Amino acid sequence: MRTALLLFVSGLCALNVTSSLKICAFNIQSFGEAKANNKKVMGILLKILSRCDLCLIQEVRDSKGEAIQTLVKELNRFDYSNSYSFVESERLGRNTYKEQYVYIYRSNVLTVKEQYQYHKLEEGTRETDAFSREPFIVRFHSPTTLLKDFVLIGQHTCPKTAMKEMDELYTVFNGIYKKWKVNNVMILGDLNAGCSYVTMKGWRAVRLRSDPKFHWLIGDEQDTTVRQKTHCAYDRSVMPENTITKMERSCRHEALEVSDHFPVEVDLKPNHRYLLRHEL
Repeated sequence: MRTALLLFVSGLCALNVTSSLKICAFNIQSFGEAKANNKKVMGILLKILSRCDLCLIQEVRDSKGEAIQTLVKELNRFDYSNSYSFVESERLGRNTYKEQYVYIYRSNVLTVKEQYQYHKLEEGTRETDAFSREPFIVRFHSPTTLLKDFVLIGQHTCPKTAMKEMDELYTVFNGIYKKWKVNNVMILGDLNAGCSYVTMKGWRAVRLRSDPKFHWLIGDEQDTTVRQKTHCAYDRSVMPENTITKMERSCRHEALEVSDHFPVEVDLKPNHRYLLRHEL
């Protein structure tokens, strides 16, 4: 196991809260039938997911739709103190390669109010097709946690067009804000926002990055990858300033046979403290 740096920052919003809310995102790297049938991999995934009230899963590659059903079924058996459900996107991709976004959530804590698959462009329009896999957007509600009503914009960018897609997420954010009138919005997922996929000059043109109202909760110096040869902050969580000002975030190492990414966690807690520590 490689040392994982855990950064903990949590804070209190001007809301009446009774419990924390842990939001996660995990690129499971081609999750499908093979991994769903691998007991070791599934055991690790169940431990990760049981830490989360809500988790955005990326790179779901199962065309039959059975792998996620198996995962959620086993998660309900593993963590019998909670009940879990899921909401999934269309199968997305420009060519034969297709992926899905899936939000797995504790149904005893959260409910899905609305969901929206960001539009694909129709032939004959003058718009630019910015996304390889259009964002999947879900509005959640919980009466007992820090964020009562919030929206998650899940995105897995294509590495070759990562900067273009991140810039277009600015447009997506503004559209969702107008559509649902919700202040609490988070953009999260594997944005490929690091190493050779971004340039210093290009960053300045990415509106999601250059607009100071947006907070990038995972810093450029962090490593969200598992492989020793890479040190890249691919996986990110981005929020506007008025959503929440102090967050907890952490990246944890898991075996490469599960994924080449760390799961990323954002933990909203009703107490105010700051802690920096290293953990093996």
